Order: sequence, then structure tokens, then C-alpha cells
Amino acid sequence: MDSAAPMQPAMPRLNEPAPDFTAKTTHGEKSLSDYRGRWLVLFSHPADFTPVCTTEFMAFARNHDRFKTLNCDLLGLSIDSTFAHIAWVRSIEKNFGVKMQFPIIEDLSMKVAQAYGMIQPGASDTSAVRATFIIDPEGTLRAMVYYPMTNGRSIDEFLRVLEALQTSDKHGVATPENWKPGDKVIVPPPQTQEAAEKREKEGYEYVDWYFSKKDVA
Repeated sequence: MDSAAPMQPAMPRLNEPAPDFTAKTTHGEKSLSDYRGRWLVLFSHPADFTPVCTTEFMAFARNHDRFKTLNCDLLGLSIDSTFAHIAWVRSIEKNFGVKMQFPIIEDLSMKVAQAYGMIQPGASDTSAVRATFIIDPEGTLRAMVYYPMTNGRSIDEFLRVLEALQTSDKHGVATPENWKPGDKVIVPPPQTQEAAEKREKEGYEYVDWYFSKKDVA
């Protein structure tokens, strides 16, 4: 009888608590609980001293202050050692003049990477793919995006999603495709027939009972 295939760890799921961790980083030991009360963007990269990852980390670093303005911290990860991370960070600063102001997790055991589904056998058996997770101040996973090994991420998109999530939370609304601050937001559709019949007269930018927009301050 064939032995059963090993069970794969469960993937993280949206709107559930983000997998907890405590890990060694380039800024000392960090735990998910350290970020309670702030938003967190946790992102993995396949390996230190690789060109695509270098461009991404420089882009995160250049936008560090923009994330801070949105009450959001940055936390990188790869399965490389802290010593490799330190050497890579120093190399980036020397060669490109960009200083990393955020910590990078050492995940030699792949414990954090496995918990967050960063190890994708179809892409790589030993490296974390380009995964990005947005975690809210309550520790809830609100968004996640996985990229292939060959293609870099757009940091502007993560900033856009972060602002959209914060706007939805604050105003109880949804945001349309490619929404940016200053654009109109989508009013949640009515939940009863009676409410649907009243929607047109409620003062929104009305298209149909299920589709209305408004401005938010």
C-alpha cells in the first residue's frame, strides 16, 4: 500500500487572524504581536543578492515614509540567514545609495514561510516566492498577493490597496477598480426590496439600485 502523501500546511485566509510568529530579524527578535495597533506589510523574497529582489527592496525602502504616514510598518523575509541579510543590505546601500529602514526575517527553518504559504513547490522547493500580506492593527489578514519568481511587484499598488482598505474601514464603503484617494467610493447595495426602492432618492450618484457612488472626506 502506498504511503499517504505528506499533508501541506493550511494556507492563510483573508479576514482571519494572520499566522502568529516570533523570529530573528536584522533588527533583533520580532513577533507579530509587536505590530498590534498598526498595519503591517509582510513580504517575502526568494533570496538575497538577486537582482529582481534588490529592485523590490529598494522600492519598499524609498516608500518607507509613505507607509509610515499610513500607520503601516514593513517587514521583509527570506530563508537566508541574518548574516546574509546584513551583507545584502550593506551592499544595496553601498552600490545604490538606498538604506533599508525595516527589518528582514531570518527564516532558515522556513517556519514562517510555510505558515504563510510562501513556499510554492510548483515555483521553487527551497525559496519563498514573492508573497505580500497586508495585516490590520487587530492582527487580521486583509489582503495577500503572490507573484512568480521572475517578476517584480509594484509597491505603488500595495500603497493603493492599503489606503483603500483604510477608507473602507473608516466609511463602511467599497472602492471601485483602480480607486485612488479623492475618487468616489461605492455605496454598499441595499439589502431589502424596500431599501432598493428608496435608493434613487438618497442623494448618491445613482446609476441603478445596486450601483451608487459618493464622495468621502
